[in-house]
Amino acid sequence: MSKRHIISGRVRDIPPSGIRKFFDIIASMDGVISLGVGEPDFVTPWHIREAGIYSLEKGYTSYTSNYGILELRQEIARYLKARYNLDYDPEREVLVTVGVSEGVDLALRTILDPDDEVIIPAPTYVSYAACTTLTGGISVPVPTTMDDGFQVRAEEIEERVGPRTKAILIGYPNNPTGAVVDREELKRIADVAKRHNLIVISDEVYERLVYGVEHTCFATLPDMKDDTILLGGFSKAFAMTGWRLGYAVASADIIEAMMKIHQYTIMCAPTMAQMAAIKALQEGEAQVQEMVTSYDQRRRVMVKGLNDIGLTCFEPRGAFYAFPSIRSTALSSDEFAERLLREERVAVIPGAAFGECGEGHVRCCYATSMPDIEEALQRIGNFVKRHRSR
Repeated sequence: MSKRHIISGRVRDIPPSGIRKFFDIIASMDGVISLGVGEPDFVTPWHIREAGIYSLEKGYTSYTSNYGILELRQEIARYLKARYNLDYDPEREVLVTVGVSEGVDLALRTILDPDDEVIIPAPTYVSYAACTTLTGGISVPVPTTMDDGFQVRAEEIEERVGPRTKAILIGYPNNPTGAVVDREELKRIADVAKRHNLIVISDEVYERLVYGVEHTCFATLPDMKDDTILLGGFSKAFAMTGWRLGYAVASADIIEAMMKIHQYTIMCAPTMAQMAAIKALQEGEAQVQEMVTSYDQRRRVMVKGLNDIGLTCFEPRGAFYAFPSIRSTALSSDEFAERLLREERVAVIPGAAFGECGEGHVRCCYATSMPDIEEALQRIGNFVKRHRSR
């Protein structure tokens, strides 16, 4: 007998992740080149892995403070001071989370009451709208287009501010588009937040992966530090996806409230991962630079290759994704992705998985080897030749 009636309506109404669907198909196929998974193809650097191993050998396997190991919080605060000249109290304004994904969930649950609205530029990471729905909140998308480099405009955000608007949730560099918003536009967005007394949740997990531009940390904008919940992590820059570690920094009252939810649902992030993250912040800079250089090379090959085969692609300036248009094939993004996988054994993610305005595009992750990128481009080219709209 079905138990569907037992399941919360909010959960029933959330569609499964469009990303997971294709991972399940990939798992049943051989010879697939995956441009789908959004994680580095680098192994976590040895000295970081060694720190995790050492913590196990020494028996550092107990619970930590709900806020996280103090030494790690101190290192996070030092990192933000050195990189962005931001001052956070490691004892009261830093919370270690289980990945940035938990940070997003905690931030939304902390600030939203039922029917509160969150403005979210789109296309956007798949969890933002879902996490908003699970709080009882309402996500309000702001569509962006390739013609504008997928950059959201402050005036378009302000047009959507209403009496129930509580926050703006942004993620730049952007997943899935690779877009980066310049500092002046971010300042205008900050002005909107100030005028309407809104909190900004800024997911900056890709902050180190930028190419030819400088990343603007939202909390560094004038008078925005206390009105920003800044989220960061170790998955992308330090190749630590499976370690599941992130952090949130904000004013003490917000962090204490986020900690209460974290305390009851998670308790603390894994001790071994926290010990490894300390080493990453202390000694991982050289490896970060090496990875960014490699991603930049792959980015150039990917973008040129997609444009050469007729899939128009703007130049992404951050993260490790390209988001080409597939309109020349007259296929929907789901059709394109599924048929490409079946016919050519190349996995990409449909743009529609990231919001309605992602339709007509697919996400291609270039955090894979150069030979695989080149072979994938060849296969995609063959596919496009067969399916190009006449």
